[in-house]
Amino acid sequence: MTTVAIDNAVQQLAHALRQRRWRFACAESCTGGLIAAACTDAVGSSAWFECGLVTYSAAAKVRLLGVPAALIARCGVVSEAVALAMARGALAASGAHCAVSTTGIAGPTGGSAAQPVGTVCFGWCSADGAEGAETRHFTGNRAAVRQQAVRHALALALRSVQKVTSSPPHQLFLR
Repeated sequence: MTTVAIDNAVQQLAHALRQRRWRFACAESCTGGLIAAACTDAVGSSAWFECGLVTYSAAAKVRLLGVPAALIARCGVVSEAVALAMARGALAASGAHCAVSTTGIAGPTGGSAAQPVGTVCFGWCSADGAEGAETRHFTGNRAAVRQQAVRHALALALRSVQKVTSSPPHQLFLR
């Protein structure tokens, strides 16, 4: 399932998380558990991986992650606002120190002129309050879009973890 690039991204993320004694969670829609699978493929992932939540439907996003239904109605399920709310929900539900989320259109159907196939929105947040969201457009078939989304989500998670360098984790978080 994983490529060398994904395996390398997981190893870098794992190293950064272990250094800070942090735990990681993910909320996935279009990637359907591939981020969690890539993480748990790594030996020793129980030291840093907390959980993965696959919330494919809008109802699951509301029920399991606490994404406001009004936000989904206003912005659409494939939006940066929903991606950020998903990451926040994963962080809150899991007790992890950082979380990343994906929601998008992997194809081959479901796209539109405004949101073509390959559109993926990402959210990330950490217990120190850092958070963000962004949209990327990937090319290729369904599997290729999902693999690119996994690689990008792992890179965002790593960047989020690496930004916190001013204090040791045991001073920032008592989890």
